[in-house]
Amino acid sequence: MAYPEFFDQVPTIRLFDPLAQVLGAFDDGVIEISYPEVVKAAGHSCPTVAGAYLMTLKALESLWPEGMPVRGGIEVEFSEDLDEGVAGVIGAVVTQITGAAGPGGFKGIAGNFGRNNLMQFGGSVGHAAKFTRMDTGLSIFVDCNPNIVPPSPETMPLLQKIIAQTADKNEKNEFASLWQDRVKRILIDQRDDAGLIVIREK
Repeated sequence: MAYPEFFDQVPTIRLFDPLAQVLGAFDDGVIEISYPEVVKAAGHSCPTVAGAYLMTLKALESLWPEGMPVRGGIEVEFSEDLDEGVAGVIGAVVTQITGAAGPGGFKGIAGNFGRNNLMQFGGSVGHAAKFTRMDTGLSIFVDCNPNIVPPSPETMPLLQKIIAQTADKNEKNEFASLWQDRVKRILIDQRDDAGLIVIREK
C-alpha cells in the first residue's frame, strides 16, 4: 500500500488500554496509533484529519506529561454540534485514538471499561474541544487553527477542474501533491507553530 512518505514521519500516539489488556488484544494493553491508521479509517488525508490527529496528540501530551495516556479514561466535549461543519470528522478521529465515544459506544463489562457517553457535542466549552482526564479531573481546552497553514494558490483552481471533470492526469497528480503538501506542513514542518494548536487550562 503506497502513501506519501511523510505519513511515517508523523509521531505515533502510544496509549495504555485496560480493556485491550484484559481481553488479550495487545501485550500489556499498550496500543500505538499512527497517522496512516487514522487515514485508513477516515478514508482520506486532509487538513481536518491532520488537525484532529495533532490536537489529540498534543492534548494527551498535556494531560499526561509523564506516563502513558489511558485509552478509555478520557472525556471529550466539542463546542460544535455533531452535524455542524467538520465536527463529526474530528470526533471520529478523536474516538479512534482515545476510545471516547457517544451513546453508541462500548457499554463496558459489568460496569467497567465503558466507552459510551464519553464524547459529547454542542457543549458550552468556549473552545473547539475540552479533554478531561477522568482519574484526576484535570481538563484542558484545545483549539485547532489549520488556516494558519494556507494552501498553495494553485490548489483550488485545480480542484475546480477535477470537479468539472476537465483536469488531465498531470493536473490531478499536481492537485494531490499540493493537497498533501499542506497536510505535511501541518503535521511536520509547522507542527509547533504558535497558533496552530492552542492548549489552555482553566
